[in-house]
Parts: sequence; C-alpha cells; structure tokens
Amino acid sequence: MLTVKSLTVNYNPANNEQNTFTSGDCVSGEVTLEVTKECTIDSLSIQFKGKAEVMWCERHGQNTVVYHSKDKYFSIKHFFVGEKKDNGGDNETLLTNHIGKTYVNVVAPGCHIYPFTFQIPFQDMPSSFDGAFGKIVYALKAKLSRSVRAPTTDSININYVTNADLNRDPGLMEPQHESTDKKMKFFNSGTVAMDVNLEKTGFFQGEGLKVMACIQNNSSREIKPKYCVYRKHSFFAQGNRRVSTKDLYKEVGEPIPPSSNQNVTRVLSIPLDVEPSILNCSILKAEHRLRVYLDVKYASDPVIKFPIVILPAPKVPGVEAPPLAASGFGFEPFGNTYPPAWGMVPPQPPSAPQLSDPQPSDPPPAYGTWDTPSFDKSWK
Repeated sequence: MLTVKSLTVNYNPANNEQNTFTSGDCVSGEVTLEVTKECTIDSLSIQFKGKAEVMWCERHGQNTVVYHSKDKYFSIKHFFVGEKKDNGGDNETLLTNHIGKTYVNVVAPGCHIYPFTFQIPFQDMPSSFDGAFGKIVYALKAKLSRSVRAPTTDSININYVTNADLNRDPGLMEPQHESTDKKMKFFNSGTVAMDVNLEKTGFFQGEGLKVMACIQNNSSREIKPKYCVYRKHSFFAQGNRRVSTKDLYKEVGEPIPPSSNQNVTRVLSIPLDVEPSILNCSILKAEHRLRVYLDVKYASDPVIKFPIVILPAPKVPGVEAPPLAASGFGFEPFGNTYPPAWGMVPPQPPSAPQLSDPQPSDPPPAYGTWDTPSFDKSWK
C-alpha cells in the first residue's frame, strides 16, 4: 500500500459569475494530503506562478528547427513544511497554522488540510490564454518531497483576466472610418462602393458592435453586404513569427438591388465566450478584426478591415462560495473556516502603478504550416 494516498490542491471560486481573477485579488484554497501510515516529510509547498510559453517546429530541408520562448510574470512559493531556499528565484514564505505554530514534518495516518492565500501582484499581465502554438497560464502547484522518493505534485489553473478600462487607453473609444470602391468587369458592368463607420474601437464581450455603412450599387447585379469577425494569433520566438487565423462568426445583410444606394446599419452581437484580445504580452498576441465586404457575383469582393479590441466583460457579482470543506479527521489542527492569510502579510497596491505594454519588434513573415510539437509536460 502506498504511504501517500493522495495530494490535491483546490481553490475557492472567485466571487463573480465568470469565476475570474484579476490583479490585486486574493486566491485562497487548500492543499489536502492523505496518508495511510505515519511518514516524515522533507518539504511541502504551494507555488503560485504566471508564465507564458510559445513553441512550434519548422522544417528546412532535412533539418527540423524548434522555436521556443518563455516569459515569466511572477512566482510566489509558500512552505508548510521545510526551509526556505534563498536562491533569489521565488518569493518564498514559511507558513504557520491558525495558532501561529509551524507545521510538523511527521504526519499521522489520515487526511491533513493546509490552507493558503496568495494575492495576485499589482502589475499589468495578459489574460489566461490557450492557443495552437502558445499559452498563458496562472497555476497553483503543490509539491510534497520525501527522502529517496520521487516528489508528489498536483496543480490547478485559475482563470486570470486583465482589468478592462476604456479610460486607460483613449484609442479604444476612437471611431473608425474606411471606404472603398470597385469597377465591375467581365460579366458585370458599372461600379460598387461602400463607406463604413464604427462608433469606437474597443468592445466588451457580449456587447453589440454597431456597423454603419453607405453602400452604392451602380452595377448590373444585386449585391449583399457581409460581416465577419475573425481572430489572429501571432507567436514570436527567436526573431521568427508563427500566425494562425480563424473566422469567429459571420452575418449576411439584405440584398441591395442594382442601380440603388442604401444606408445600412447592422449590430453584431459579440459572444460572451469569445476570448479577449491580448496586446500586452511580448511573445504572443491575440488580435481581432472586423471584415466588411460586398458579395459580388463573378467578381472579387471589395473588402474593408477594421482592427477591434475585445475586452473582458465586466464582472457580475455572484454568490460567495463557502470555504472548501475540511474533513473531520487527521492530526493537524484545522476547522471549517480559516483566516485570509496565515503566516503572510498581503502586499499593498502601489500608489500609482506603472502600466507597460511590451510589444515584440517587427518580425519576419511566417513560414508555412508544419507539424505542431507537444508542449513540455513538465511545465505547469
């Protein structure tokens, strides 16, 4: 029978319907250790970190080149058992129990609960992301170390979103305007033209995107205005770039008959589950575009593209979740509730946080499509 039956880490859901966290929020939870017989622990820790990683492969003749890059935002480690290591890497703290005593390193048979609280740093960080060639992860990782045995680990991700503030970037409120025209050839005759306006550039998830267009159809055939919102993912590593695009949703307007002019207004509903734009990460971007085009038979379609920024929906307060239930057995003292942060003092927000928006330098064009390698499974 295994001495360590299980090691699990869980966190209390955020106090909003989306179950999302942002800068300055506290993340509380518990590490649960279940053992079948008495054992000695070298160390037991919980780590909270935020990282971005991109990776892809490209073939050049007979050679395969792997492009890989990482970006670390923060790493905080709390020890329940064991000594801190002053290696300058992690912000480390030794936690105590609810009566201010250190946890013992010899645990008796049963289930033992170790509560923790972290505060997310007050800094500008990109939202959680999972793409074809990269990801942004905010993870809690518990680790149990014992002498001459492989460590036991467990991890869980939280959903982090960047604070959405239209006032922080005045460009998000700026209107946009573009126009185009096209002369028909071959099976058509005449011209078509459109003049398109957007009220602003930034939109929240679930918000309506209002498109106002003046369309002139001076051709011999009817035309249809069409709308498409698509996303563009860009990944950067070692001076190279990999790009993937995908249409998110489309709509078709009413036909416009030949030799007529019409003012057309269309409100596109941005889905609540569409991923927010990510523009503040140095190794990947998640951008969005609105494509407005006229469907013309037997001819190429005139197109106008608008860059848009999709922001996380405002948080909707939810019912506060109770603390994770504690089992009624084991030999470490614990209860059904616990203080917000044992053995730590939450950091205070800076008086005037400096927001940065690192952008990668202009990279070369992307190569063709090749096989995608799997991520390093040891990275959490």
